[in-house]
Amino acid sequence: MRDVVVLGSTGSIGVQTLEIIADNPELFNVIAISSAGSNPDLVIAQAKRFSVKYVGVIKNAETIRQALPGVKVIDGALASTEIAEIKCDVVINGITGSIGLGPTLAALQSGNVLALANKESLVAGGDLVMHRAKPGQIIPVDSEHSAIFQSSLAGKKNEIKKLIVTASGGPFKDRQNLDGISVSDALKHPTWSMGAVVTINSATLINKGLEIIEAHHLFQMPYSQIEAVIHPQSVVHSLVEFHDGSTIAQASPPNMKGAIAYAMNWPARLPNSTSPIDWSVPHNWSFEPVDSRKFPAIDLARHCGEIGGALPAIFNAANEVAVEAFIGGKLSFKAIVEVVAAVVAELEKDSPKTLRDLDDVSAIEDDARSRASAHLIRLAP
Repeated sequence: MRDVVVLGSTGSIGVQTLEIIADNPELFNVIAISSAGSNPDLVIAQAKRFSVKYVGVIKNAETIRQALPGVKVIDGALASTEIAEIKCDVVINGITGSIGLGPTLAALQSGNVLALANKESLVAGGDLVMHRAKPGQIIPVDSEHSAIFQSSLAGKKNEIKKLIVTASGGPFKDRQNLDGISVSDALKHPTWSMGAVVTINSATLINKGLEIIEAHHLFQMPYSQIEAVIHPQSVVHSLVEFHDGSTIAQASPPNMKGAIAYAMNWPARLPNSTSPIDWSVPHNWSFEPVDSRKFPAIDLARHCGEIGGALPAIFNAANEVAVEAFIGGKLSFKAIVEVVAAVVAELEKDSPKTLRDLDDVSAIEDDARSRASAHLIRLAP
């Protein structure tokens, strides 16, 4: 039986992780969970359901503590980091945003296997993370990177020529004019059910830019050998091209349970993790290049990744501010990427070429967020 720690237990990844564990009680034992604490009732229910020993929250700690006698409740901004340090067989990092970097580093430092869904860890602090990780210590959970991980097993690393990350194209793939887009419009993802931030990032294709940076670090592949392609059906999660001309793809219905279960139970596959493709009905899978003029975020992310240093962290932090402003009605949809590009342009020349530690990342992110906030006034609708 594997002892599991779930970070971000009330989010989409966390909830699905716990559903998988509930279906396989003979294989997994949840010893700790963490959450922002904005939904204390759900945190309490999860803790009771799985008889956890530790709970980490930022908000509503006293309410949760009173409801869970005998459970150690850790509270404060570093709660998830402390939870990630608990010795276990696998830590699932399902936190959204660069706040997940600290827990990622803590899990690795403690020697835990890390099932990583928090792509921002590798965007904001990729070099720090990969320097700390031992070979095989990180198993990707993002469906695209899980697909690459699985497909790459078809050959040797030196036989891989290219990584192809698929993107649905979001709700506006076929919309020519991106003016006047509402939050509700942007949250209507055509194939995936995700949290608000990730869904908005998918609509701008920022998410795919983040995933290219993530793939660069996870698979140690040059940016020139990583590309994105639009695949509206979201069934082929990514592909690996080998130097003999063969391309290996991983395909499954568009949900996260297969990727989560694969990471949690690695190196063995977990039976019935997700529903298979139904081959008794016709299927049409299409692929097309990204329209970089309409969706410039991927090229901007690639640029930041190639420059390296602090620039990817700047890119991500500025985007977090812009997306929050859009959701709050303070910024137009089109202006999200404009804000990110403006902050990158402002800070690129003088941005640090290396990041020494978490404090360096925090400092540069604070600067980027401050610059992004200033642009919100200029670009307010």
